[in-house]
Amino acid sequence: MTEPGSGSDRVARAGIITAASRGIGQAIAAALIARGDRVVITGRDPQRLAAAVAELGSPEQVIGVPGKAHDDEHQQRAVTAALTTFGRIDYLVNNVGANPVFAPLLEVPTEAIRKIMEINLISALAWTRRVHQAWQGEHGGSVVNVASVAGLAPAAGIGAYGISKAALLHLTRQLALELAPTVRVNAVAPAVVKTRFAEALYSGREEEAGAAYPLGRLGEPTDVAAAVAYLLSDEAAWVTGQTMVLDGGAGLAGRLG
Repeated sequence: MTEPGSGSDRVARAGIITAASRGIGQAIAAALIARGDRVVITGRDPQRLAAAVAELGSPEQVIGVPGKAHDDEHQQRAVTAALTTFGRIDYLVNNVGANPVFAPLLEVPTEAIRKIMEINLISALAWTRRVHQAWQGEHGGSVVNVASVAGLAPAAGIGAYGISKAALLHLTRQLALELAPTVRVNAVAPAVVKTRFAEALYSGREEEAGAAYPLGRLGEPTDVAAAVAYLLSDEAAWVTGQTMVLDGGAGLAGRLG
């Protein structure tokens, strides 16, 4: 398996991070660039993506490929861009997530559930397949899926989202088994992290929301980025099929999220 090394002999690795124009995805990109890696980042909004690219680094370090993560043509463009620009795809971070509804599961329109599953689950498999076919199948590498504590226990109002993330965690284990020994596949499952995606869960009450966690605060995008960077590193070379729960200790108190 090809893994990042350390020291002066380290070969600059490259990877793809989906939904990385802001929040957790952008923090992951920043952490990887800081250690000398090169990344292709994706996002739906071309202007926001361009701004993130400019903030993250030079064209030698990062490029953006706009598009919807579950779109086949967009996936292929990103894979082609990574190989053309950087010559390799050592890792893939499936960070995209959608939760367009907040309602009891039986009240969620079937089309909304299909959309959630398409974006949160099926796209992760599709990206992994493309990257494996293009590079990792021959050279090895690593995949990290960004899931959620919502995939670990039921929660009111976000049932469809939680089901999709639970399926993503099982997909992680399945692919870890099937792609070993040359490709490692792991996941992270964050609780509430201070991003625009989760803003409705803490806006106007951040101190109160954070106090519910044993560590006394909500998560930061950098908390997740550090965990993902570890799972993509040589230090995690004997780790596969695992889910790293990032919940500020909430699970200790019998609460997740």
